[in-house]
Amino acid sequence: MDPEQILENLDPEQTLAARSLVGPTCILAGAGTGKTRTVTHRIAYGIATGYYAANRVLALTYTNRAAGELRARLRQLGIGAVSVKTFHAAALAQLEYFWPQFAGVPAPSIIQSKSRVIAQVADEAKIRLDAGALRDFAGEIEWRKFSMLSLDEYAQVAKTRDKVAGLSYEKNLELQKAYEEAKIKAQKIDWEDVLILTLGMLRAEPRALAHVQQQYRFFTVDEYQDISPLQHALLDAWLGNHSDLCVVGDPNQTIYSFTGATSEYLRNFASRYEGATEIQLTRNYRSTQQIVNFANRLTADSDLVEPLASQGEVGLAPRTIAFATVADECAAIANAIKTKIEQGVKPSEIAVLYRVNGQSEAIENTLAQAAVDYQVRGGERFFNRPEIQAAIRAIRAEAVSPTDKDLFHAVSDICRSMGWQSQQPTEQGSAREKWESLNSLLAITEELPAGATMMDFAKEIEERQRSQHEPVKAAVTLSTIHAAKGLEWDVVFIMGLTEGYLPITYALTDSAIREEQRLLYVGLTRARRELNLSWARQELTSSREREQSRFLVKLQARG
Repeated sequence: MDPEQILENLDPEQTLAARSLVGPTCILAGAGTGKTRTVTHRIAYGIATGYYAANRVLALTYTNRAAGELRARLRQLGIGAVSVKTFHAAALAQLEYFWPQFAGVPAPSIIQSKSRVIAQVADEAKIRLDAGALRDFAGEIEWRKFSMLSLDEYAQVAKTRDKVAGLSYEKNLELQKAYEEAKIKAQKIDWEDVLILTLGMLRAEPRALAHVQQQYRFFTVDEYQDISPLQHALLDAWLGNHSDLCVVGDPNQTIYSFTGATSEYLRNFASRYEGATEIQLTRNYRSTQQIVNFANRLTADSDLVEPLASQGEVGLAPRTIAFATVADECAAIANAIKTKIEQGVKPSEIAVLYRVNGQSEAIENTLAQAAVDYQVRGGERFFNRPEIQAAIRAIRAEAVSPTDKDLFHAVSDICRSMGWQSQQPTEQGSAREKWESLNSLLAITEELPAGATMMDFAKEIEERQRSQHEPVKAAVTLSTIHAAKGLEWDVVFIMGLTEGYLPITYALTDSAIREEQRLLYVGLTRARRELNLSWARQELTSSREREQSRFLVKLQARG
């Protein structure tokens, strides 16, 4: 392909970014400005022009889903040899390759559940932690490790941090030490240890470091505002003396500082890398003008990036509604969703977002009573379902035996043998869920190019399974705003916008409040066509009155 054809459909700023192939490049990409499109076209253009060797490019992401999306986009551009991995996957591959060479034994295995180990050592210490406390304590361990603090160094700063899981300073340190000792005793590591051990190995073993630096020369880092000191130290080791690094991020979407992430690397990119090229993408292709202008009110004080400019139609004004109770709020959302579906909006194009997982129960119950199908992000994994595992085994078996059938009919025959039929079941429950999962598997055939074979399909499924790139279910999505980052829907409802939820109760400092405001901004910019915000004065299980979020007040005051 003519390299210039790769750039034909990019806007001027995207084209400028794609042409910036040598040296450090920073792409400040606002929500909906086509960052994935830009970086994939940049990689493809670099390979087509001969600047890059495909097998020496490493694109890094933070989630398996983002890695799967990048891979799929590159394949569409005819690029298949580029390594696209999460930081953890890239580090694990290096650890498993080099550890046996230098230690003489296989690399340690990874614990299945951090919470399980924490619960075990807590029980031994006669400390009771519920599920939420276990999750909070696991998060504190991750923060410590991503911040590159040893236990002794952490002890020096722990008193300045909020209490973790209700534990005293002393009990916190005791459990963290016991957690590390339990892992060592079991000869296992956690996912943060993968990064720590890989970094230590590369620093200690020049041969390993030289091998990695020879293997990868050109780096792209997605969501750079979310990088932690540990991940950046590893990135520096991989880069060595080279500076062929492209980073893309948006400081207005920095919402993971509680895990040790910091946007300072993005903010200071130009001073850190001499001669850096910096490009801003501000043309929003996702949302209507009304939604973009509304969201811009939360970033008016941003000192790094310009406001977004919607390239879409004017659209409907975002709606803000107050309710007497959460029950009233959920009933109104459920009714509005039913109306949208009756008007022809696909359920998969509708989402209900909230700040914490605990807010989902009320809307789940209401949607179930209204017979509206929904899926909760973070629920049962698609590829873990028994009917999907059985179908994949059958697909692999048929892939090695050529058939005269086209791909769709070959896969549909397998799905039919497991109970799928062309007509969607009318009843709710497990039968409906099984049909929907098989139907989603079948729908993947439509995403492959014409003439794709069963072997092509088997490889696609294997890649998606490895990267947890799951198909979209034909149902309304329920999700925390954190889990919704990187996703988008035509119609979005953001519920529970009260003080105590957004901002969350424990956000007490100015920086924490600013992060909560950025979190709402992320929520607002998930919507393409319609945006609805709501809050309720009274909870389901409490008579205590709540106040609307200060961010709603800010949005309305600037309206």
